[in-house]
Amino acid sequence: MATDVGLADLPPVPFAAARFDIATVLLFAALAVTDSLERPQTRDDYVYVLVGGALMIGAHHAFLFAGQQYVTGAVAAVLLGLVPVVTPALTRLTSSDDRFTANTAVGVVLGFAGVVVIADPDPANLLASTIGIVLVFAAALAFAIPAVITHDTSPSMSFLATQAWLMAIGAVVLHVAVLALPGQSFADASWTLSALAAMMYLSAVAGIGGFLLYFRLLDELGPIEMSFIEYVIPLFAALAGWLVLGQPVTLATIGGFACILMGFIAAKWTTLRAELRRVVEPKTSPPAD
Repeated sequence: MATDVGLADLPPVPFAAARFDIATVLLFAALAVTDSLERPQTRDDYVYVLVGGALMIGAHHAFLFAGQQYVTGAVAAVLLGLVPVVTPALTRLTSSDDRFTANTAVGVVLGFAGVVVIADPDPANLLASTIGIVLVFAAALAFAIPAVITHDTSPSMSFLATQAWLMAIGAVVLHVAVLALPGQSFADASWTLSALAAMMYLSAVAGIGGFLLYFRLLDELGPIEMSFIEYVIPLFAALAGWLVLGQPVTLATIGGFACILMGFIAAKWTTLRAELRRVVEPKTSPPAD
């Protein structure tokens, strides 16, 4: 919802560039205050910040905003839902220890079906703009590729320092995109109070908080399971529309939610089953002396 508020007054790519400018400044300020400033030194440091920043932050947002000028939001949601589909293939091309199991495959299929049901795209729009589809699919790849590559690195810098440099690189790429893409100029921005408030929220909460959480969980869960986040976004967008704008929750939304939920259960079935057994089964009593 904050994105929609900001986009009412600001062109999308300058909006994204400015929000990551602010996020970068805030992170480096936090590092300076805590006397924790570091710079990349090892190969893994550079791979992490350059690949993650240039692709996941810079290219992903640039391709996505450019593509959404040609396709509807529903079509974009379906194309981004391909991230969990392409991620397993990408892990096979790297040394990633993340494995694509049969349960994960079922989860991917159910989750993607749920995204399609919630987005409810017009089939005619799916083929209406080749360039838009190519750009949004490029955005999906720009999100999936760094998730796989960065997961296999071991940066020497602290977690906060890696995120600061990653966002700095992403901000630079987005500023290049501002110059390269037509109709994306800071001169066209209207710096209203609502736009500034939206930008601060997206910089501090969604930008810093969201990406810190994402990369922390990426280390724990791996790129395949974390790619399922693309299935949650349309769901929360529908819920936010219901809570804030009063948009009706349709049977399609409920059905899509059910598919996504079953997809998560399928993907994590082995873990959930083991945890359920641990809770339900009685503990074995120690032998008597």
